[in-house]
Amino acid sequence: MSNPPRSVEDVDSTIASPPVDATVRSEGLKVAATSFVVLFSIVGLALWGLPFYYDFMVQQFGWSRGRVTSGDAFTKVVVAVLFGFIAGWIVDRFGPRRIMMAGILMAGIALIGLGSISTLGLFYFFFLFNALGYVCGGPLPVQVLLSRWFDKSRGKAMGFAYLGIGFGGALVPLISHTLVEHFGWQAALRILGILIIVLSFPLAFFVKESPDPTRARVRVTPPDARWAFKTAHFYLLTIGSMCSIAAVAGTQKNLKLFLSLDRHYPQSAAAQILSLVLAFSIVGRLLMGWLADRYPKRNVMLLIYLLVAASIPLLFFGTTKLAVYSFAVVFGIGLGGDYMIIPLMTADIFGLQILGRLMGVILTAGGVADAVSPWLISRLRDSTGSYSSACFVLVGFALLGALAVLPLPRHRKAA
Repeated sequence: MSNPPRSVEDVDSTIASPPVDATVRSEGLKVAATSFVVLFSIVGLALWGLPFYYDFMVQQFGWSRGRVTSGDAFTKVVVAVLFGFIAGWIVDRFGPRRIMMAGILMAGIALIGLGSISTLGLFYFFFLFNALGYVCGGPLPVQVLLSRWFDKSRGKAMGFAYLGIGFGGALVPLISHTLVEHFGWQAALRILGILIIVLSFPLAFFVKESPDPTRARVRVTPPDARWAFKTAHFYLLTIGSMCSIAAVAGTQKNLKLFLSLDRHYPQSAAAQILSLVLAFSIVGRLLMGWLADRYPKRNVMLLIYLLVAASIPLLFFGTTKLAVYSFAVVFGIGLGGDYMIIPLMTADIFGLQILGRLMGVILTAGGVADAVSPWLISRLRDSTGSYSSACFVLVGFALLGALAVLPLPRHRKAA
């Protein structure tokens, strides 16, 4: 009996009966759909949805804005130090499905808990659950799951799954606003947490981890990954990813503050620009996924980082609406491709067998950059009175990221 095909695309080059071909393709579609819904929930609803509720916490509990926004930064750093670096090993050892289910439950519980708090201690406690939910249930297990199922079309599959983040982030303000109007902000958070679990957990529970059925059942000791950590390519990729994420997060999380308080945009106009960025992030995920399947992924990564660097001055130094809207389009495309290209490049250089452990380290480092950069940019704005200096720092981050990934290989490593 022939071995089961290793990926959805392998069916085309393997002698297999039509029922097997149809079954593998059907399961591959289920994997892609599950990945979409999980990212829609864990990142779109949970991670991007929480800032919508910050002002309610300030008004009800009398906490400062700095205190409320510190939850994300503080807990991401704590999770990075205590847990992030072993998350990838757990995915490789036990498979992405189990850790994904745990992450979904933690993300849902985090919002349910934050909708029931009245003390600062509980606020940080449930924000810690939110950070753990992101690490365990978000991009890391999804990337490993998709990489096991897809080979030739991995970029398209990853791009489709990451559309969930864009759709979730675009819809969560509308969903939250409706829930708050009918039930109040605390009940709205609890309902959102329940919605995350109801949408995602059943799909993750039933998804298959690999086209090879024995791979999901047998626990194998993962191959040694220490060789990868001794290579310059790993550290260049990590540094490049951190710098690019710092540029993207520092810009995106200060965007509303800049438009509203510095440029005095009406709320409706600021919301329109934010929506435009999110809409073009969806275009960016599709476009960069398509390019990554056809051209060297190193080149696609460089293109993304340069788009981010080129767009930022349009925002902070542009004096016309055309400049700001041009920023939204170009930056949105770069934002959409930024996070998605990292696992594709990692798999190309190092292969699939140790992808979970490598991405656990890279995503954890990126999470620290995502948490620290917006705070740094805000502090620069407070100390200088404008975003001019911050703009140069953000562009510098993006260009440094491009410089770091420039020496990476263009060739594809066999998975």
